[in-house]
Amino acid sequence: MTGAPITASEPTEAENTARAEALLDRRWRLLAAGRLVAARSGRTYADSSPWTEDVIAEVPDADEQDVVAAVDAAREAAAGWRRTPVRERARLVEQLADAIEERAQDFAVLDAIDGGAPVREMSSDVRVAVGSLRMFAGLALELKGTTIPASENLHYTVREPYGVAARIVPFNHPFMFAASKIATPLVAGNATVLKPPEVAPLSALLLGELAAEILPPGVLSILVGDGPAVPRAIVRHPAVRRIGFIGSEPTGRAIQRDAADAGVKEVTLELGGKNALIACPDTDPLLVARGAVDGMNFTWSGQSCGSTSRLLVHESLADEVVAEVVRLLQGRRIASPLDPTSEQGTVISRQHYDRILGHIAMARAEGAEVLAGGGPPPGIERGLFVAPTVLGSVAADSRIAREEVFGPVLSVIRWKDESDVVAMANSVDYGLTAAVWTDDVRRAHRMAQELGVGYVWINGTSRHFPGVPFGGVKGSGIGREESIEELLGYTTVKAVNVML
Repeated sequence: MTGAPITASEPTEAENTARAEALLDRRWRLLAAGRLVAARSGRTYADSSPWTEDVIAEVPDADEQDVVAAVDAAREAAAGWRRTPVRERARLVEQLADAIEERAQDFAVLDAIDGGAPVREMSSDVRVAVGSLRMFAGLALELKGTTIPASENLHYTVREPYGVAARIVPFNHPFMFAASKIATPLVAGNATVLKPPEVAPLSALLLGELAAEILPPGVLSILVGDGPAVPRAIVRHPAVRRIGFIGSEPTGRAIQRDAADAGVKEVTLELGGKNALIACPDTDPLLVARGAVDGMNFTWSGQSCGSTSRLLVHESLADEVVAEVVRLLQGRRIASPLDPTSEQGTVISRQHYDRILGHIAMARAEGAEVLAGGGPPPGIERGLFVAPTVLGSVAADSRIAREEVFGPVLSVIRWKDESDVVAMANSVDYGLTAAVWTDDVRRAHRMAQELGVGYVWINGTSRHFPGVPFGGVKGSGIGREESIEELLGYTTVKAVNVML
């Protein structure tokens, strides 16, 4: 595999590099109260690229004072924003989508150099973000109540915004999450505080420059700081009544605790996963292998909560499936994230790189066999790359089979009996996604019902579909995203009884 060919309209690596240099030559600012500002303390922190490991930007280092000022402005703006007709709110969100689309390559290049994923994938992320903004703007008129024939009087419900909402998003899709996750709270009428990842904040800060020209002052704030102080202050502020978080399970649980300590708040969490791909004996081994590679999200180094990182393959086709997986991973093009032919990005940081290699070492100690990868790719002299790794001889109850690696590590587990494999898939503390590969429609639906997860693919992996609710159970979180449920989740229901 040598990477997809470059299209005539696709920028070259040299063009992307020049664009990155021009974009980085600026003073980065937070968005608060409708203005682009430095941190109140004047402090900055160094933001490094996982490709070069060099500092590429000095980013405002916000603290609790910045949070208080932004939330105060949001609380003041919220009253006017909720009274703004919903179609007007939707029009402004559409206008923001238009502005993003005009600068799509800027956002893709920033995410590539700042987060390490291939620029082609980041271009796709920008398109997804724009599509999400447009979808939720189009659903604005679904923010409606009902009438209830409870008596001879008039009984009806209305949906109202919370007031001030917060979205805290992770590093693996920096711009896609930053832009798409402000859509629902804004359309629903909430003033919103966005906290992007401190390790890849640049595309969100550029988004703030566009939003400052489009949205009313205070309706959207974008704050980032080095460490947990900013998100903790946001979560604990009494005026922030609705919180949506995407990230790790330990951080999600900490947010629940902090929110509960500060008041009664609505919190939704989209957390980690240790997701199973179940390959049944009646399916095509070559298709399963392709699905396993796609589902593992090797392109962005497995840094995805939905990655099917456990390949539970029936023993009758295991050898053929594994051989094809290894073949597909051989010769993948690993290069600069600004190279449009690159097929895999870096991991986000040196700390995370060391953590992934530690998981691989732990798996070896547990008796797993490294069938592909297992360390840095040969011949690559810079960049925090971990080669696509396949582990065989993995025991279903081993740590590597139960703990989320959040890296390009696929564990192969063999099975014999269908009841055993469903129990095996359900044995972990997570419940985000699962995939079932079979030609038996009865088996497919039976397994889908028995799997303790929130999102199931049958004969597929990886893809998300607009309007289909995404989210997990158990340690993978609460709440649903990417659907009408997400939009309605940023409103409360008020019942009105008119005595006639």
